[in-house]
Amino acid sequence: MATAAPRPMSAEEKKVIFASSLGTVFEWYDFYLYGSLAAIIAKQFFSGLDEGSAFIFALLAFAAGFIVRPFGAIFFGRLGDMIGRKYTFLVTILIMGLSTFIVGILPTYASIGVAAPVILIILRLLQGLALGGEYGGAATYVAEHAPHGKRGAYTSWIQTTATLGLFLSLMVILGTRTIIGEAAFADWGWRVPFIVSILLLAVSVYIRLSMNESPAFAKMKAEGKTSKAPLSESFGQWKNLKIVILALVGLTAGQAVVWYSGQFYALFFLTQALKVDGATANIMVAISLIIGTPFFILFGSLSDKIGRKPIILAGCLLAALTYFPVFEALTKAANPDLAAAQAANKVVVTADPAECSFQFNPTGTVKFTSSCDIAKQGLASRSVSYENAVAAAGTPASIAVGATVITGYTSKGLTKEEGAAKAAEFNKNLNEALKTAGYPAKADMAKFDKVKVVIILTYLVILVTMVYGPIAAMLVEMFPTRIRYTSMSLPYHIGNGWFGGLLPTTAFAIVAQTGNMYNGLWYPIIIAAATVVIGGLFVKETKDVDIYAND
Repeated sequence: MATAAPRPMSAEEKKVIFASSLGTVFEWYDFYLYGSLAAIIAKQFFSGLDEGSAFIFALLAFAAGFIVRPFGAIFFGRLGDMIGRKYTFLVTILIMGLSTFIVGILPTYASIGVAAPVILIILRLLQGLALGGEYGGAATYVAEHAPHGKRGAYTSWIQTTATLGLFLSLMVILGTRTIIGEAAFADWGWRVPFIVSILLLAVSVYIRLSMNESPAFAKMKAEGKTSKAPLSESFGQWKNLKIVILALVGLTAGQAVVWYSGQFYALFFLTQALKVDGATANIMVAISLIIGTPFFILFGSLSDKIGRKPIILAGCLLAALTYFPVFEALTKAANPDLAAAQAANKVVVTADPAECSFQFNPTGTVKFTSSCDIAKQGLASRSVSYENAVAAAGTPASIAVGATVITGYTSKGLTKEEGAAKAAEFNKNLNEALKTAGYPAKADMAKFDKVKVVIILTYLVILVTMVYGPIAAMLVEMFPTRIRYTSMSLPYHIGNGWFGGLLPTTAFAIVAQTGNMYNGLWYPIIIAAATVVIGGLFVKETKDVDIYAND
């Protein structure tokens, strides 16, 4: 198919991109509010539980929004292919906006008891379902308005919206906290960001009501070729189902883990592993996002010229090849004392494997009693990486910090007083050994290299823009118009909702179990590498596809 002659973007096309992007920014804003305020929400809505369990349930409610996204993709994708793009993602933004607003006025556990967390979880599920329908609708709508040869450039604006939505949520939260103070914010001010979202909803609905249906869908509807059963056509016929599967394992799974590593795991690594204070870490990540965001548009536009596939797979390949050295460089730039201590004085835990438990304890509520578990938990709580060695059966665990060896203890059978005395002695010896070996309690900000940190984080964000900038256009082009909304939404949301959304938890579990703070990177590296191989061998380039075709 001949490429259309370059022309300026029309007023209607600008309106389509602006309206679609604005609505999607607001949906991401709503989605991220909950994550940013999870600790406060735990106290307000799960206060009937102990503190640890309350936080677990708050995080589970957050995760529920990710888990149901593919189901939203199926439900709203079907509607979008049957009744149209415009009306479907008008419905999704209404559901998202109203669910968010209701959280802002929802009575707490103290007021209405168990009904409060039940309603909260239902609202969170609705948010996840709505987001599952929103992205596919916005990407499809913009792509079907774009002229041939410009789809990558036009849809790349949609790709900036998750980052901008995160920015917006953090700014509103920070602004509210600053104006009313921390005490008032924890008491009632946390509701303000949820309540003001009703204004964003009103603007989005007003703009979307004035928009026209996409030309591709309107043409198909006029010809009477809309799908009567988009689900069975998308997933019940092998010729399309195999493309859905390839889109997942050969594109979106790798794209998702690179996206979450560059924007979320990097922040987690700075604060948890490298002990950089939260405010500084947030500022560094924010600066890198500001620098990196224009690259979404750059790579989206470039994909119109050289293809989507080489850019996406190059981003995944670079991630797989460079994550270990890049994160090691981040350690040296952000906390050089820690890097030096790790190089000079390795920490080794020697223990009987039979008494070692799974170390994943995100809330700190698990009570470890064996000498192995106590030793590993002591190091984990100090964010110290360690290697594992096997001891003879029945031998108490020991920690070697360089040349210093600290013998562990078991708290089984000890009285409360005896346990406290043993713990105090053990912690004193461990702290002294780590201090002597040069392990810092936190990052020394006088040695914190801001320029290098921003450069490294910007590189990670640029990898995000490589895999994410062209993905919307490519997914749209992989499927025929009659089942496009349904077909593209499912692999996108399984990839990003499940493979990507579970990355922080999975990576944290790997680190906790192995003791090495870099080992969590194996999760995104393996998935990104698998995507390079599968995508490289089996996924076809799409940039020259006629998206008006229905075959």
